[in-house]
Parts: sequence; structure tokens; C-alpha cells
Amino acid sequence: MKSTYIAYAKRSASFPPTIGRQAPSSLKRFIKVKIFIYSSLLGLCLLLASCNMEKDPIGLLTPDQISDSPSEATLKSAVNSAYEPLRNTTGFLGDGSWDKGLFIRPDFVIEDIAAGDMNKKWASDGDQAWMDEVGRFSFTAENPAFNGLWTYAFEGISRSNLAIDKLSNPTIVQQANMDADLANRMLGEVLFLRAYFYFELVTNFGDVPLLTKPLTDFDEAYEVAVRVPKEQIWQQINTDLQQAEQLLPDTKYASEEEPWRVALGTVLALEAKVALFNEQWQDVLLKIDALQQKGYFSLNSNYFDSFDNSKKFKDQEVVFAYNHTQGTLPKNGNGIGSLLGWGFIAPTDDFVASFEANDPRLDYTVDRENRLVYKLMGELNAANRGNGDSPANKILIRWADILLWKSEAYLETGDYPQAIRLINEVRARARNTPTVSGGKAPTGTLSDRNTQVSDPALIRTWLMQERRTELGFESHRFSDLRRWQTAEEVLRAMGKNFNSRNYLYPVPQREIDLSGGTISQNVGY
Repeated sequence: MKSTYIAYAKRSASFPPTIGRQAPSSLKRFIKVKIFIYSSLLGLCLLLASCNMEKDPIGLLTPDQISDSPSEATLKSAVNSAYEPLRNTTGFLGDGSWDKGLFIRPDFVIEDIAAGDMNKKWASDGDQAWMDEVGRFSFTAENPAFNGLWTYAFEGISRSNLAIDKLSNPTIVQQANMDADLANRMLGEVLFLRAYFYFELVTNFGDVPLLTKPLTDFDEAYEVAVRVPKEQIWQQINTDLQQAEQLLPDTKYASEEEPWRVALGTVLALEAKVALFNEQWQDVLLKIDALQQKGYFSLNSNYFDSFDNSKKFKDQEVVFAYNHTQGTLPKNGNGIGSLLGWGFIAPTDDFVASFEANDPRLDYTVDRENRLVYKLMGELNAANRGNGDSPANKILIRWADILLWKSEAYLETGDYPQAIRLINEVRARARNTPTVSGGKAPTGTLSDRNTQVSDPALIRTWLMQERRTELGFESHRFSDLRRWQTAEEVLRAMGKNFNSRNYLYPVPQREIDLSGGTISQNVGY
């Protein structure tokens, strides 16, 4: 087994070493590890489209290849590489195999399929049965979805850590002749990215290893192969975001030439989302108020503009998206088009039935007659079905989502009229959006909710309904059901075998095995 354990460790995370704790020599002999230091600093390593995780992962370099005096271009490459684990490009990590969850990022599996909004395929078959197992909640810890999620997130953390390590060093920044404002801005970007990847991990697995610096030797790698309490992960997320907020310029885009980069508004949005998931309702309101006062974002007049390839970074609503590009080397397109061409990704009947009559959002999400998922293709035609190098962006945060967070915070703090007002704002945009065919929704479509209602249970039902239809197929639904603590009720009503243990996913069995047992499993798995 060639460097597999250190490959895990470099993805894992950095926890302060326990004094005197040493890796057993028997474990060292068994694994036959070569010592590597993780780095994404050299742009050359990014030219590799994929690699075998039994070999050296992308960006894993030997010590003699690491420079303590990188150039400005090298530092920029380090930052850029930290964005890449967000993308839907196929075969990006490891050997790109389906059976390790590495062919493509499995977000749609662990969110949309798990939540009962999405079927694996239009026509049921035995292909990639592990996706069906997630949808039925009949999975084990060996399911590829969890290994994929874990691997992508820790890859992003490892890349972020190396960039943070270099950009936090004034001597290195000075030696690289890098402008201090640029260095601070890029440091803010990677601090945000590390927080984002840890947000994915803590919300899906709970306690996870914590890495805040690059690893330097095997014993250090062994030390980090332990899970720390989720409270410590949340604390690190907040610390990173607070630092990022201070470093990024007070502009809508951190770079007008590269509008895809993390900006101040992106940080404020994630801070609000972190508060939302921790039920810190006043903090949700404060952060969103701060973001609104900037005037950076608003609802687009047309629902589909957020997804339209011709309007990338020209709309008013998208707060954070991965910028997929077509025809570049190395490949950077959205590989979800390949899956669509193979018949993957279809709506469940339950999802379709959740839309009110004549809601234009249903047809913009999916064309059931022609089996086209417009929202993921970025076009209102079949142009990107089968296109594994699609330019369609991966939308991660948008304004409608944020408005509904704020509505929820108002609901939970007893300001019912304000909660309903924001739900109505989202509904108004939807009903005023022209239909896919260019017509107008019939009078009475998506009528306003009554702002005089004071029943929190009814308002909560409205909010949950609105989030499902507004954000369908955007990989939010299962997280919503879990944080609302309604997953068991909702999913069992669909006939799924959801149990209380499923509020967290299992830690990938492969990681437990490779850790020699120092990584523990979640309860019930």
C-alpha cells in the first residue's frame, strides 16, 4: 500500500499533537509509508487531471520539491488550487473511480437523492447501486458517497492550509514581491475556503479531525488521525471567517477581473449560514442585515438568471459559485452533463407534487417530458446533456436562499410578519418570472401568504415548502431536514428506512481502517 495513510492524513486535518504520542513502529512497517508534505504550490501539479489514490495524490510533493521562497505566481496558484475541490469536474481526485465516490463530487447524492427529491436515474437500473442505497438509507460506512465527500473536503482543507501557511508568513510574501493588499485578500479567500470545507464535514459527520497547518512528518500525520469535538470545528470555522472578513476588500467582487473569487459578501453569507445551523437567530439577522446594507445582492427578476450560462457573474443574485469553464486545460468543465447524458438525475414524484399549480420554477428546474434538468445544465435546451465539459456554474449560495434564512430567523424570534414578508418576496419573483415557453403564469399563481397569520407551525410549513421548491436540486434539502429535526418524519413517510442515527453520516470505513483505529465511527454504524 503506497503512501495511502499519509494521503489520508494530508487530507485529514491538524490537531495539536499529544505530547509523547508516537506512531507504533508496527503500524509504520505495515503501511510502508513514504513521508510527503502536502502542497498545492506548484501550478505544474494542477496539470494532472487525475491520479490513483494508491499513488501520490495531486499536489502531494516530496520535501525536496517544496520551496520556502515561492514566487507570486506560485502563491496565486496555491490559492487557486484550493477552490478546485468545490468543482464538479469528473476524475479530478484520485483514480476518479465510482467505487470510491471520486468520479464526481457526490453532493447531489447525499443531499437531493437522500432527501427524496431526486432519483438516481429516469429509468431505474442497477448502475451505481450505492446511490440507491443512500436514497433508501440502506447504506453502510463503505458506501462511496461518504468517502467521496470526506476526500473532496479534506483535499480542499489541505490545499487551503498550505496557502494559508505561506501567505501568513510576511517574509515569504516579501520575498515573492507580492503586494501586501493582494496577499491579505488571497489569505482571506483561503481562510473562507477552509471554513467552507469544514462546514461540509461538521454538518455531515459531526466530530472530524482538525488540520490547521501542513504536516511535516509521519508522526505528526499519525497525531492528527483523531476526531475532535464538533464544537471545536465550529469554533475554527468562526475564527477563520472572522479573520477573512477583516482581510477582504469592501467591494462586491474581490477582483473585477475574476468575479468568481471569494469576496466580503461571501464571507458574511457563510457566517449567517453557520449561525443558522447553530440556531443563533440574532446572529443570523445581524449578519444578513450587514450584508444587505452593502447593497451587493438582490433577487433577479427572472428565476433562471442565476443558472443561465450567458449571465454568469452578471446577475444580481449569485453570492458564491464555482466557475466552471469549457475547453480549458486542465479540464475545468462541469461533469454533471456527462451524468445527464447517461440518464442520471431525475425528479421524484414527491418532489414534483410539492410545487403549487403553475409554479414556473418546476419547469425551469426540470423538463420531465424531454428529461432535461435545466437548472444543472445552464441552458433551456439539450445542449449540455452529455457534455462532460459543460460551462454551467455550480451555484453554492444565492440571495433567495439567504432571504429564506432570514425569514427563518424572524420566525424563530417571533417576528411573524417579517418572516412571512420574506417568503412572499421569494414567491413574488417566482410568479412574475415568465414561463419556460415565454408566457405569464395564470392569475392567482403563488399568491401571497397572509401576513396576519400568527401560528408559528403554519408559517414554518410555508417556509419549509418554499425552500424545497425554490432551491430544488441545489443540494440543500437533506441538510434542511436534518437541522429542522424533521428528517425521520418526512423520509419515513416516503417509505425510506431513515433512523435517528442517520442525522449524521458514517465516517468512511476506509479512513477508519487506514488510521489503524484511531479514527472512530459515528454511533449506530
